[in-house]
Amino acid sequence: MSASLGETATGAAKSAPADDLRVLLELLDLEEHGPDIFIGQHPEKVWSRTFGGQLVSQAIIAAGRTVGPGRPVHAVNAHFVRGGDPKKPIEYHVDRHRDGRAFANRTVTALQDDQELFVMLAAFQDWGKGLEHSAPQPEVADPEDLPRVEESFAGLEDKLEMFVKAPHPIDMRYTNDPAWILKGTGEKLNHNRVWMRTDGALSDDPLIHVAALAYSSDTTVLDSIITTHGLSWGHDRILAATVNHSIWFHRPFRFDDWALYATESPVASGSRGLARGHFYSRGGDLLATTVQEGVIRHFPARA
Repeated sequence: MSASLGETATGAAKSAPADDLRVLLELLDLEEHGPDIFIGQHPEKVWSRTFGGQLVSQAIIAAGRTVGPGRPVHAVNAHFVRGGDPKKPIEYHVDRHRDGRAFANRTVTALQDDQELFVMLAAFQDWGKGLEHSAPQPEVADPEDLPRVEESFAGLEDKLEMFVKAPHPIDMRYTNDPAWILKGTGEKLNHNRVWMRTDGALSDDPLIHVAALAYSSDTTVLDSIITTHGLSWGHDRILAATVNHSIWFHRPFRFDDWALYATESPVASGSRGLARGHFYSRGGDLLATTVQEGVIRHFPARA
């Protein structure tokens, strides 16, 4: 299982977000270690286990490096097996299943000390013409009219230490109050909507934009599970860990432009919660769809 943002981050004091973006780009610059084997590192500021978004984004880079140029990622389906040790590098082994005229398929296995942490199927397909429709984008305020998420930590730094000390390579702006603010008002919310983009410009390499969105997709997707029950990270004792995570990419995009991540949770049962989300462009185009299942355990305070 991967770490979620509900777990404590440790390491150096918070640096400028631009430095955090530089670190993220360094994490995505995998070292080739042999045929279809790549080595990924961890940032200095880490969680108690490897962050799931890091695993997905690095695995996308590893798979993409084995596919010819011009063939974009169509879908990834990831399963988390063990928590990664953030003090050790990760080996990404890529298996090639198919290289067709329009399609390519890969499996990426992440290992530490010869133990599997994570397995991801990745599909690549050329963009083509066909039927088009998509769910409409929710009506929300523009990102320029909203505060950065870091501003919502004010006065709650002790409770939100895991967020304050975490890397912030992504400029995130909630259109609704985040969980820790809702907790103070007693409000419950069955959805969350957050504008996101990298905190700085990216290269023109489409694979980097896909990997950055994938990294971001694991940051707020579980929020709607807990806000449906009026709970919050930091305020309540919650254990959250990702079990599986899937993303479908519908259109080309740049993730250094704003994208709205609209998430909701259709079900929680059996100590697991399911959440799904859509990424929309500023113009309302549906860019990507995510589905994530996580272990969610709440330990109420004793009376």
